[in-house]
Amino acid sequence: MNCPFCSIVVGEVATHRVFEDGTAVAFLDARPLFPGHVLVVPRRHVETLTDLPAAEVGPFFSRVQLIAGAVERGMGAAGSFVAANNRISQSVPHFHVHVVPRNRKDGLRGFFWPRSRYADEEEAERAAARVRAALDA
Repeated sequence: MNCPFCSIVVGEVATHRVFEDGTAVAFLDARPLFPGHVLVVPRRHVETLTDLPAAEVGPFFSRVQLIAGAVERGMGAAGSFVAANNRISQSVPHFHVHVVPRNRKDGLRGFFWPRSRYADEEEAERAAARVRAALDA
């Protein structure tokens, strides 16, 4: 497998690591939105969040929580943006969570895509019903 993040995890590729343990590795993003932008990856190669075994989700996100606090304190940030893509817009096919330091009026505008509203309550209910049905599947 030729996964850039797996190469970082095993130490074949140099990066600015900020944390590592048996569950996760966290390192500076090479193309940060702001200084201190960190990527947190599971040690295990999984492509998406839905591929991460259920027993590993909690421990992994405990590390994300730890890193979010450290990024905020370390960078003197008022908050953070914590996000992950699942396949679409995922630049590396190894699940990863972005932790980006944020401050008011830092120039980052909410989400990176246009947002809209449902046409009406019926459209919203149809969407909700589809998601509920998928939970039962």
